[in-house]
Amino acid sequence: MKRFCLLFLLIPLVFFSQNKEKNATYIDAQYFHGNVIKHADYVSHLISGHPDGLLLSYNWKTYGKKEWEQVYNYPDYGVSYQFIDFKNETLGVNHAVGAHYNFYFLKRHILFRISQGIGITSNPYDKETNNKNNAFGTKILDNNYFLLQYQKQHLFGNWGIQAGLLLTHFSNGRFKAPNSGINTLAATISLNYNFEKTQDYIHDSLPTKQSYKERIKYNLAFRTGRSEGPIPNLGQRQFYHLGFYADKRIGRKSALQLGTDVFFSRYLRDYIAFSSVAFPTDHKSYTDADTDYKRVGIFVGHELFINKLSIETQFGYYVYKPFNYEIDVYQRIGMKYYVYKNWFTGVGLKTHGGRAEAIEATVGVRL
Repeated sequence: MKRFCLLFLLIPLVFFSQNKEKNATYIDAQYFHGNVIKHADYVSHLISGHPDGLLLSYNWKTYGKKEWEQVYNYPDYGVSYQFIDFKNETLGVNHAVGAHYNFYFLKRHILFRISQGIGITSNPYDKETNNKNNAFGTKILDNNYFLLQYQKQHLFGNWGIQAGLLLTHFSNGRFKAPNSGINTLAATISLNYNFEKTQDYIHDSLPTKQSYKERIKYNLAFRTGRSEGPIPNLGQRQFYHLGFYADKRIGRKSALQLGTDVFFSRYLRDYIAFSSVAFPTDHKSYTDADTDYKRVGIFVGHELFINKLSIETQFGYYVYKPFNYEIDVYQRIGMKYYVYKNWFTGVGLKTHGGRAEAIEATVGVRL
């Protein structure tokens, strides 16, 4: 589990380390209070109060020294620590650390943050001592959070304020069952403090007529990891997901994708075998033990190019799925890092709506 969790931090931290020049920095300390989102009936017993917590962040500013900084309106990048108390004895409290980007809009008063990291829970599922916790099947978890805030820096000297909304998600990506995950939506209020005075942005280093037109590119992606079926103690199995897709770049920031996935999810073989003996032949959930576990999907997607790092979002539909498992629509969101020319590595989360299926470690090539 640890090796896959570390992948979530590896890509952004490699990217951050490339900026060796000293940038201005600031910190923000946020308090939040909100509600757990009921994404399914089976998490109802986990909603008993209003979660609250703290979010502490250290941020590095950009000023246009590199081309991508100007293209994205001089974003910040940083690291953060999150503490959340779910106000529920079964869930307990969670801690998380992560890496993030801050993007700015409307004269830099609106901040949008994307963060990816790892978390730890105080009360994971245990068959004997905590069997009601169907949200967190492992102690170590994946954590994603999104912030949308109004921000004002240097309001009183180096001090400023920000306030808005936080959406934070904890799960183990179905590395081990159970894993319904928990999503929390909260209101935030915060103080920020700048360690340096304001600096001037660089506006004149971008090429005036640079073109990003490309022919259609063809991608091959190999994704793997370990996952477990929805029934605890069925066993973790390696999976292999193969992606073949074409993409067409439509500008500096974006490319559109169309392709297919082939899924060899070996944990499904165990679940099919379990279902074949758990239900009688006249039960609506009966499954023949010889049912094929493989699946094939087609998808459309979008890749957002930042620097060597990009963010990939895909929406797919199964065209071959003999075993009636989950819904017919799937999603994937992940990060890619181009390590050498067109070769990339990455990590992503494959889901069916609000239910995670797998954390995928990826290697591939864009030709």
